[in-house]
Amino acid sequence: MAGGAAAAAAGFGPWAQAWEPDLRLRLVRHRIVPAGWPENLPLTIACIADPHVGAPDTPLDRLERAVALTNALKPDMVALLGDYGADHRMMPRRPRMAEVARILAQLEAPLGVHAILGNHDWWEDADTQERGKDLPEAAEAFAAAGLPMLHNEARAVLHRGQPIRVAGLGSQWAYYRRGAHQGADDLERTLDGAKDGTPTILLAHEPDIFPQVPGRVAVTLAGHTHGGQIRLRGWSPVVPSRFGNRYAWGHVQEDGRHMVVSGGIGNSLMPVRFGMPSEITLVELGTG
Repeated sequence: MAGGAAAAAAGFGPWAQAWEPDLRLRLVRHRIVPAGWPENLPLTIACIADPHVGAPDTPLDRLERAVALTNALKPDMVALLGDYGADHRMMPRRPRMAEVARILAQLEAPLGVHAILGNHDWWEDADTQERGKDLPEAAEAFAAAGLPMLHNEARAVLHRGQPIRVAGLGSQWAYYRRGAHQGADDLERTLDGAKDGTPTILLAHEPDIFPQVPGRVAVTLAGHTHGGQIRLRGWSPVVPSRFGNRYAWGHVQEDGRHMVVSGGIGNSLMPVRFGMPSEITLVELGTG
C-alpha cells in the first residue's frame, strides 16, 4: 500500500489499525443469476480470500474463527482464493504453511473445498522464483492436508444431478522479476472442455483476467485487492490492479458476465484497513 494511503488511514488511529484489520469480520452476500444458469439449481459458494496468516494481524485462532463462521453458513461449496501467508515485516510471527492448511482443511461443504494459489504464495518461495517451474511449497502443504490446488485445470462436481465445473487459474502475478510481474496463468487450458455447456465457475486470484473470460463462464471469483484496504464512498486510493477501482471490490457486471471480488480477511504490506473490514464472501447463484 502506498505511503500516502497508509498515512491517511493512520489518522483514524485504532479503528484503522486494530478494529477493522484485526477484530472485525463481516459476512458479505452477493446474489447472482447468470445467463443460462439452470433453473431450480441454487448454489451457495463461501469464499475465503487473502487470509495472509500471521500475528498480530491474522493469527491462527482468527483463521479458526473464519473457518467456524464459514462452516456455520453450510455452503454447498467453499472457494479458497489464495495468499495464505503473511507478507509484510510488521507480522513477526508467521506460522508454517502446514499449520494454515491444517486449519483450512476443517472447512466443510458437500461439493468440496476448492483452492488456488495467490501471488504471495509464489513470491514467498524463493526456490520456485529462481527455477521458474513447479508449484510453490504452499501447494505441497495444502495437498498433504487433503486440499490439492487447482492450477490451470478444472474438476467436476455433481449438484442435484447437474454437473458443474470448477476451474482454477494460475496466478497472473506468480513471478516478480526486474520490477515486473509475470504470470503462471493459462486461461485457455483452464477452461478447456468448458465449451460443452456445463455451468462453469472460475477461480482467479487476481481479477484482471476478467476482460478475457468468455461468457460461458457463469461467474469469476477473485480476491487479491483486499478492496484496497482503505475505501471511502466506494473508492480506494490504491488498488493492486491495472484497472484501478474498476475491479477493486464486490459484484462486477460487464457485457452480461459476472465477477465477485472478495475484500478478503488479511492485510498486505501495511496492517491497516478503513472502510473495508475483513470479510467472508457468500455468493448465492441462481437466486435473484
